[in-house]
Amino acid sequence: MEWTGQIYADTPTVSARAYIEAPPELLWRYVSDIHLMPELSAELQHVEWLDGATGAGTGNRFRGRSAHHALGNWETVSTIVDCEEPRRFGWAVGDPAHPMSVWRFTLHPQDTGTLLEQWAQLGPAPSGLSVAIEAMPDKEQKIVFVRLREFETGIKSNLATIKELAEREK
Repeated sequence: MEWTGQIYADTPTVSARAYIEAPPELLWRYVSDIHLMPELSAELQHVEWLDGATGAGTGNRFRGRSAHHALGNWETVSTIVDCEEPRRFGWAVGDPAHPMSVWRFTLHPQDTGTLLEQWAQLGPAPSGLSVAIEAMPDKEQKIVFVRLREFETGIKSNLATIKELAEREK
């Protein structure tokens, strides 16, 4: 990831892609399984469906509990805002109309497999990162850049694990 100099108000994004030798229909099971995400993530510790939901669907909500060495422990509620099987699965953290972050998997059929992309956006609503920015406003660009690099590292790890799981199953 290259330095962009972005600030939080820019709603900066990060993404990565991986080619996986498996069809989108197989990968869909992995990307839409919120219970797999804590196994993939260094931060997300636990998830649970809310409001009686038991699976992916637009408008369904889930609670996530996370931990980070510098940001502490926190809990969020996310809403699925993009759910088109087997093409896109996305969720907004916090208020879907004004989220703290947005996350999305996109599945692109390619040759005999799938190009899987994971994408994330910071903001626009304040988040735990906002506390650090308020404490050190002169370092906002660096704080945002470091957080995006953490996201990128996590995304690449997610994609590698999904690739391993799917190609082993195929």
